[in-house]
Amino acid sequence: MFAVIKTGGKQYRVVADDLLQVDTVDGETGDVVTFGEVLVVGGDETVLGLPTVAGASVAGEIVRQGRSRKVIAFKKRRRKNSRRKRGHRQEFTLVRITEILTDGRQPSRTAKSAEPAPEAPAAE
Repeated sequence: MFAVIKTGGKQYRVVADDLLQVDTVDGETGDVVTFGEVLVVGGDETVLGLPTVAGASVAGEIVRQGRSRKVIAFKKRRRKNSRRKRGHRQEFTLVRITEILTDGRQPSRTAKSAEPAPEAPAAE
């Protein structure tokens, strides 16, 4: 089963267990995020949304928050020794797709790192 989701103004084709680099999504490493704008759900039969598929969502686990490589924008003009150098690093979120949900189902909490660790009893 696959789905086409829209996030950050871009569209992505996803399958379960895919690693996906998207624009920054709020959350910490191990948090479960849900993408609600599902445009297509495919499998045995394909469902197209008008514009989105009703009751469909895609759940994923945040693997890492990061910044991509620096892109240099350099502009040089021949006269007057004029030049400008600017750099930019785009922030991103690396997400592992855990499941594709249809019919309004809620995501199951499968993220192991998102589970709270059991606390040891305090010694008195």
